[in-house]
Amino acid sequence: MANQRQHPRTMMKCRIKISHPDLGDVYGQTRDLSDGGVFVENADLASLAPGSEVQGQVQDMPIEAPVLRMMVQRVIAGEGAGLAFLDEE
Repeated sequence: MANQRQHPRTMMKCRIKISHPDLGDVYGQTRDLSDGGVFVENADLASLAPGSEVQGQVQDMPIEAPVLRMMVQRVIAGEGAGLAFLDEE
């Protein structure tokens, strides 16, 4: 299968909080990041269906990071979820 990514990935490790009404707040670690989204390692995120909207906020920054809207693109059981950034209107 050919790589269909629109944006190049950058390996990046940081702690991130993901919020969803069914899960509450869960904390994970980013695996990689692109202009279009991020993969977050936390096995609990694999329970979310693709298309679910979540909010994410990078943690442990010198100033409070913005809360971003994201959509679950794909899940990998036991690992986490790939999340796409949603455009703010």
